[in-house]
Amino acid sequence: MSKLQVARELWGFLKREKKYWLTPIVLVLVIFGLLLIFAQSSAVAPFIYTLF
Repeated sequence: MSKLQVARELWGFLKREKKYWLTPIVLVLVIFGLLLIFAQSSAVAPFIYTLF
């Protein structure tokens, strides 16, 4: 199952079940995940870790 397919299924679920209020929660989780991935592999890591 590709990552794009997972995103497509999630969006289909949100539309079908009228759960639009979940969209900001999902976006925040994705942003935090990307931040953690970015922090592990860069020289900016010490500065990002000080935010938490």
